[in-house]
Amino acid sequence: MALFGTIVNGICIIAGSLIGLFFTKIPERYKETVMHGIGLAVILIGLQMALSTEAIIVVLLSLLTGAIIGEFIHLEEGINRAGDWIGSKFATTNDNISVAQGFITASLVFVIGALSVIGALDGGLRGDHEVLITKGVIDGFVALVLTTTLGFGVILSVVPVFLYQGSIALLATQITNWIPESFLDGLIGELTAVGGLLIMAIGLNLLKIVQIRVGNLLPSILTVGGVYYVYLLF
Repeated sequence: MALFGTIVNGICIIAGSLIGLFFTKIPERYKETVMHGIGLAVILIGLQMALSTEAIIVVLLSLLTGAIIGEFIHLEEGINRAGDWIGSKFATTNDNISVAQGFITASLVFVIGALSVIGALDGGLRGDHEVLITKGVIDGFVALVLTTTLGFGVILSVVPVFLYQGSIALLATQITNWIPESFLDGLIGELTAVGGLLIMAIGLNLLKIVQIRVGNLLPSILTVGGVYYVYLLF
């Protein structure tokens, strides 16, 4: 079953988020310190991922093109509106944190990275779900911690996780017919690097060092494929 690992990953995120909802009624100073800890950890995760690049120009051009697209279509505003609408349908545990912030933060942390891609490919190509199950356990604990400070929006990240990893797993049996293995390996590295920088941006936002419109940078995750292809042509 190609989707088994993805399903387990999603269940772990939901379970961790639900448990985290019970730990939101803690003093504000605890939440603030925990948020700072999460922000620092998120920056470290992003930095480790960002260093996987072997072509910084690909990362730069992907971010630039993604930013232009995101700003042009006002992607972050749309995400915030969707988050506010969802928030109006569900009671939030922390009025100071929007559903959209929790959704974007958790989605980036859970979706972007080599584990998501490699795990989904292993599940689809070889029926080996060990990577995604391991990732699911990690994501479950991270979801628990994130939910205590970011609230209900974290649990919604299970949707992009399932769609992203599930799509890769289902297409994995044919992907090697379309994309050479050498190209795929390089693309995963650059995609991981771009995603790492976006995760670092999330960490900076959590620490309130700067407010980066991360939502408007999200298209760079898609443009990296085209940029990397053009890069190899030269």
